[in-house]
Amino acid sequence: MPVTSEAAAPQEEKKTNYRWVVMGLIFCIWAIACADRANFGIALPYMKKEFHITNTEAGLIVSLFSFAYAIVQIPVGMLYRRLGEKASGIFLALCMVFTSLFTALMATTTSVLLLQLYRVGLGFAEGPLGIGCTNVINRWFPPQEKGLATGLWIAASKLGPLMVPSVCLIVIAIWGWREIFYVFAIPGFLFAILWMLLVTNSPSESRFCSPAEQRYIRGEGAPADAANAGKKPALRYLRSMPLLDAINRTRRVERLQTIRQVFTSWNIIGVALGYGCMIGITNIFMSWIPTYLVTVRGFESVKMGFLASAPFIGAVTGNMIGGLISDRLLDGRRKPMMLLGAIGTTLMLCLLINAPDSATFLGATLLISGLMVGIGFAGYSAYAMGLVSKSTYPTAFGIVNFLGQIGGAVAPLMVGILLDHFGWSSVFLYMVGTALLCVVLVASVVEPVAEPEI
Repeated sequence: MPVTSEAAAPQEEKKTNYRWVVMGLIFCIWAIACADRANFGIALPYMKKEFHITNTEAGLIVSLFSFAYAIVQIPVGMLYRRLGEKASGIFLALCMVFTSLFTALMATTTSVLLLQLYRVGLGFAEGPLGIGCTNVINRWFPPQEKGLATGLWIAASKLGPLMVPSVCLIVIAIWGWREIFYVFAIPGFLFAILWMLLVTNSPSESRFCSPAEQRYIRGEGAPADAANAGKKPALRYLRSMPLLDAINRTRRVERLQTIRQVFTSWNIIGVALGYGCMIGITNIFMSWIPTYLVTVRGFESVKMGFLASAPFIGAVTGNMIGGLISDRLLDGRRKPMMLLGAIGTTLMLCLLINAPDSATFLGATLLISGLMVGIGFAGYSAYAMGLVSKSTYPTAFGIVNFLGQIGGAVAPLMVGILLDHFGWSSVFLYMVGTALLCVVLVASVVEPVAEPEI
């Protein structure tokens, strides 16, 4: 009997890396979901022509998605707190199915009213996916990998829109603008099935995640190290950075354990409002820049597709770089990259005001703008992971995403109003002001250092 136990031990202690398979599925699902919302921007010029839509009406249709998305954030965050492990996975898969369903319905629209209703439906369906994905990341990754994992998740949100212009232009050339939505609906149905088969809400429930990997995720270190048995994991920050921490307002804090603490935390609210500023800028890039490039700059569809992709090429790169720097070089500090991103975005947007008619200049400026927006994005989602408990994290992220999406919803509508009364210079000034507000908001919160959860 002892021989059998000893023989079984090495196999039991073998450390898998299944969390990265889970991350791969999260990446694909989130990229698909974000592509489903972004394809509307490419179809918008065709819709405006067919349904005689004004700029303000177009802005409202774009914003309806974000308003619907925002409304469900806090209720869904609290719902995830109550759902069991299995129910959480089923719920996320069902949301993916309905996201694809409403995407397909966009192709069948015959009126502006139906466009509005389907965009609202898409927002309600997709709303729970972001919380679900980050909740799984928070449970499946140790503290030293959460920034990178969150950066990859955010990068997926930019990879979807990055691919959208090229795919849409091919589909429009072969069939028409309506078929865009059918093509983008198919992958979501397939990945919902894969999620049900391969992913659980926590590693302890997964048959693919070894006990050794589970201990690593919990931050317990090597299983055979008896000296470390029962000890708490080390604090999140390993290296002393006195000057940065003084500027960064680094503070030791107690984790927020109750819903009331989460709702009344300025740190959560301030980051959420800053997130709203940056999502607003991203939504303008996604929904209005294609129209700007065609109607103002006069670029043909192929060049427009390339330039419209430029911010998202930069953003994908920025998301991954930002997550890596935050984890590896800054030992989990989130504020520096958020501040760098907001300041850099402000400077780049200033260059777009009265920019010259040069495809090279516009492409480079849009690419670097996307890089600056993306470099701090992972911090907004990962910030709460270092401040709240695992049980309250879905609610905390629900607040961050609620206020973030409200900011994202207001921005496209404001663009429509500004265009009908002023012009594109006023739009870029609005974006500059939004980025500056983000700098102030992020500077006002602390960088939390909390005891790790066991």
